[in-house]
Amino acid sequence: MWNKSKAVEHLNSKAQPHSLGQCAAYVRRAVEAGGVTLQHHVSAKDYGSSLLHVGFNKIVGSHASAQYHHLAGDVAVIQPIEGHRHGHMTMFNGKEWVSDFVQHHGLYPGHSYRLSKPPYAIYRYPF
Repeated sequence: MWNKSKAVEHLNSKAQPHSLGQCAAYVRRAVEAGGVTLQHHVSAKDYGSSLLHVGFNKIVGSHASAQYHHLAGDVAVIQPIEGHRHGHMTMFNGKEWVSDFVQHHGLYPGHSYRLSKPPYAIYRYPF
């Protein structure tokens, strides 16, 4: 059983003031603090299969429907854009998306991602 409160608490406690380029490691450690072990990947873009393997469900892909609302513990895996070949991974803490830093501008971590709007998937552990 995964404990989203422990995962979110861990993520919030480790978030830095700005990106360190270590989103996958920070989010993976937070997910694992909740009580599951993920297969490690080099790239953030590859974590979808590991999340599914430990019981998360893929609840929405790119261009989320109007019925989808972020919940604390949701994990987004974002595909690469030019200059960011590893993609991005982030978790919603109930208020904002957090990776290795608090993303004050939403799901996409930076301006270049917001312009490109690459595909993503959101994963949620069933409660």
